[in-house]
Amino acid sequence: MEKVEFLRLYREMVVIRRLEERAAELYQQGKIGGFLHLYIGQEAVSTGLISARRPQDRVITAYRDHGVAINCGIPAKEVMAELLGKATGCSRGKGGSMHMADVSKNFWGGHAIVGAHLPLAAGLALGDQYQKTDGVTICMFGDGASNIGYFHEALNLSKVWKLPVLWVCENNLYGMGTSVERASAVSEMIQKASGYGMTAKRIDGMNLLTVRETALEMLAEIRAGSGPQFLEIVTYRFRGHSMGDPERYRKAEEVHQWQENDPIGIFRAEILARQVATEAELNAQDDAAAEEVQAAVAFAEASPEPGPEELFQHIYVEE
Repeated sequence: MEKVEFLRLYREMVVIRRLEERAAELYQQGKIGGFLHLYIGQEAVSTGLISARRPQDRVITAYRDHGVAINCGIPAKEVMAELLGKATGCSRGKGGSMHMADVSKNFWGGHAIVGAHLPLAAGLALGDQYQKTDGVTICMFGDGASNIGYFHEALNLSKVWKLPVLWVCENNLYGMGTSVERASAVSEMIQKASGYGMTAKRIDGMNLLTVRETALEMLAEIRAGSGPQFLEIVTYRFRGHSMGDPERYRKAEEVHQWQENDPIGIFRAEILARQVATEAELNAQDDAAAEEVQAAVAFAEASPEPGPEELFQHIYVEE
């Protein structure tokens, strides 16, 4: 990986962190409505994963989707505008926090219903298989979704039909307010993949390079015809499940312990250790990311609300 790529990935992680921090502030000010699920602490997962994909690879995820949207190439200003429900947002202000998408970037959206997007991922992969492309569908979901019927139906058919899918479980140890141990018969999600005879790996999700290198390897194998594979990425969200979460189910000491394992700090230390870039260069990336997010907020706040005519647009698919 070239220096420019190291710096690009570092900056993306910082942009996600700063954007999420500002989103939390705007939510508390009443400028963002509905639910808001922050990606703080999990930045290395989507950044490392999506940096390994090719343009023809599709990405689909759950409702914690702001960081994924940025990694897929949606500008921060469009993400912020969507959060504020503005017409300039990536979903024209009609999707909000949980429904960001841009098909032109092969990002097939965030989805609010737990696990419901897994069958959609199987369908996307089936389409690529029919068209004989070498695209792989990357489907991201939380540990809680592994207990949903959609999960088992989608994994089963993907294996039966040998579909080109990389199933990615972002195991942040909690499904909403319940720990994995209390809700799942097995605490390691890769054990569920074994029921379908599927190649599976479990890795550290706080290290971007570990995620990237594993994803590159697995995507290459799927592209070569191995069929679906399963990747469990162990990570941790530093904030609550959503903004209204009182977090009574976990101790502050546990959160602080994970915060000491900050994914941005880990990647920064790796860049310095490899002498890829200097402290000054990384500080410049920090400043640029902060300016980008500041400009995104200004753009979003100055953008217009969707007009009444939007109620009747994009209802039917045009042939």
